Amino acid sequence: MSKLSQQQILSEFVVNIHFDDLPPRLVERTKRHILDTIGAGLVGATSDVAKDVAAMILGEGALPLSPVWGYRELTSARNAALLNGVAAHALELDDTGGCDHSGAVVIPAVLAVLPLCPQPVSGKAFITAVVMGYDVARRVLEACGGYSPHNRAGWHSTSTCGVFGAAAAAGKILGLSAGQISSALGISGSFSGGLWAFIHDGSQSKKLHAGRAAEGGVLAALSARQGIIGPAQLFEDQWGGFLSTLAPQSAMPEMLTASLGEIWKLERCSIKPYASCRGTHSAIDATGILLEEMHATAGDIEKIVVRLCPFLNGMCGDNEIATLAAAQMSLRYAIAARVVFGHAGLDAYGTAQRQDPDLLAMIARIVLTEDATMSSDSEPDVTVFIRTGESKTLRVDVALGSPGNPVSDEQLKEKFVSLATRVISVAGAERIWNSGMEMENLPDVQGVFGR
Repeated sequence: MSKLSQQQILSEFVVNIHFDDLPPRLVERTKRHILDTIGAGLVGATSDVAKDVAAMILGEGALPLSPVWGYRELTSARNAALLNGVAAHALELDDTGGCDHSGAVVIPAVLAVLPLCPQPVSGKAFITAVVMGYDVARRVLEACGGYSPHNRAGWHSTSTCGVFGAAAAAGKILGLSAGQISSALGISGSFSGGLWAFIHDGSQSKKLHAGRAAEGGVLAALSARQGIIGPAQLFEDQWGGFLSTLAPQSAMPEMLTASLGEIWKLERCSIKPYASCRGTHSAIDATGILLEEMHATAGDIEKIVVRLCPFLNGMCGDNEIATLAAAQMSLRYAIAARVVFGHAGLDAYGTAQRQDPDLLAMIARIVLTEDATMSSDSEPDVTVFIRTGESKTLRVDVALGSPGNPVSDEQLKEKFVSLATRVISVAGAERIWNSGMEMENLPDVQGVFGR
């Protein structure tokens, strides 16, 4: 008997896993990420980029099947996945630490194919599919060598690796066979893409990446269900393979299946308390703590010096803040917002806030110092100097929202309701929240999270 490939092993795992196989703690974590992503997607539907994509998609006249967050119109499953993925990632409020932004890829894909399922989909089945999507997406990234080398090579892993998670989750909820799941993963390899070129000018292509990956995963799953065959050796070391093409120097193919069913990748994901790139969060936390310890306000600060690794400096060290996308990737902006506005939430990133004279003056007093001896995974050191001559340094190694320092249920609900009620009523937000927190008891999730 021939040895199973990594891809076949992964596909068999996706098909054979059941809700009862999931640890209770994982179920609770998964519900939180589902609700967090829906909240981010609801408010993200109000963003300019989501509205522009909606105008394009909803004008296509596609067969009405799946709901789109923030709109009454229905569209095809593929288009719903695209638009909802864009919305979920549009305002940098979605979770991180998976493929990187797994929630904005996996959950829109699962929601999009719900109307195509022949039988009612229970909350347990929904949760299980989401867990599989997170697992597969992260495993593909780890097989590329991890976040830093893959992204340093220019690939945005949310898109390049997320498409596999979307395909696995959509295939799971649709009831595909192991062979069909394998084909869906193989097809996904041809839909993979996404470059970090946006980082240089604050352009909006990053926001499209999550939606494109969700759409690609849905299309791959539907193609496999239709009988279209994808390559069965996609991750093998051969010409045209995913790893040999996208990660030729850093590939670790064994990570695709390492500790399968023992280590659940969703459990390593973070829920964002701030509306900015996760790379800025530890510095935001450190700044806030230092301000409290030193009893300092914006007027007291002479300068802030941040010592950081080359990888973080390259990703978040740019001075461009003219657009929302650029400001959300800026470490200086995040720190300045925490000092001047007292927070780094969504309201700190509006057009008026980006032009605030006090904020701009604070940004000018923030110095980034790159330290080549720091590893790519190192969090930055933040030193606050106040005008009295006092200074204090702090590094926060576990940022708020991380698995080791999670936001509470109360904090998560406050975030969810504050975002969702920008689009829907308080009663509607409460209904979704309550349904989400009791999801495993729902006999049919259709219609609960779609609008």
